[in-house]
Amino acid sequence: MTGIHGRRGPFTDGDTVQLTDPKGRMHTITLSEGGTFHSHKGKVDHADLIGQPEGSVVRSNTGTSYVALRPLLIDYTLSMKRGATIVYPKDAAQVLVEADIFPGARVVEAGAGSGAMSNWLLRAVGEQGMVHSYERRADFAEIARKNVERFHGGPHPAWKLTVGDLVESLDETEVDRVFLDMLAPWECLDAVAGALIPGGLVCCYVATTTQLSRVVEEMREDPRFYEPRSWETMLRTWHVEGLAVRPDHRMIGHTGFLVVARRLADGAEAPERRRRPAKGAYGKDFTPVRERDGRAGAEAGTATAGAAPAAVAPVAPTEPDAATPTEPAAPAEPTGPDAATPDAGSDGDAR
Repeated sequence: MTGIHGRRGPFTDGDTVQLTDPKGRMHTITLSEGGTFHSHKGKVDHADLIGQPEGSVVRSNTGTSYVALRPLLIDYTLSMKRGATIVYPKDAAQVLVEADIFPGARVVEAGAGSGAMSNWLLRAVGEQGMVHSYERRADFAEIARKNVERFHGGPHPAWKLTVGDLVESLDETEVDRVFLDMLAPWECLDAVAGALIPGGLVCCYVATTTQLSRVVEEMREDPRFYEPRSWETMLRTWHVEGLAVRPDHRMIGHTGFLVVARRLADGAEAPERRRRPAKGAYGKDFTPVRERDGRAGAEAGTATAGAAPAAVAPVAPTEPDAATPTEPAAPAEPTGPDAATPDAGSDGDAR
């Protein structure tokens, strides 16, 4: 059932069906001979659905009408049983596009969580591709396995699930894409770089700004990855009723940040990226990642407090007054690079 089988034609025994009531509430069931769906609105016998075309309307014994359809993957994702928090459809769509997940791709995923992203990746790579998912927790892995197999009607030929740590268990090579959904993805960058092909791509999904900053800075300091990009998406639906056309009062705001970076060829040295950081982005409070971890060495350079890293090319102000303080400094004030203190909010838009 990984292809068109189970997606067309009348409902049959074993099909997954979505029943939607008049209030829009969805109920996902698996049809079986002699089975019955029960709710506070009464019961519906599975026999009333088996043999009926998709899009039929059935009634419970109390008269409540239900529209019967095979669930879309987006509906299944939002209604399936969860262990870990899922990757929401708006972010899954961004991963498939921005990470360029293509038919036949070899993809590594960590962690599997509840299996939501595994389903989207399998949909994209097809039966000729490969998705190898890693999950540290055995209970989450079991939930993911059940969710994937339920949607596809059985084990998917392109999916492999491993219970274990990615760094310790990863043995794939020649991988096209890696998707990391975990607390500290920067800890896996060495293993990821060893698995990716030149030109391959790693995509990280993180929840907080501190995670975002850490993974981006780690990628920038690793010569095997090219300049990372980061972003988030927000979704706002609209209310449309006659002349009342307006945005809905509720929207899906922040769910997570996405970061993507490409794998460079071994021995390749990327040119310095010219950026214009905000004032104070690399001020006296900035400490490079490697120094924070106590891993500073000769290769980390000699950047000091208040100095920009080597990757940042300083750009002269474009206006004569760009560097002039709003208030004249007293003559006794120092005139060196640390004389001006960055504004408290200037770090937020550092890049």
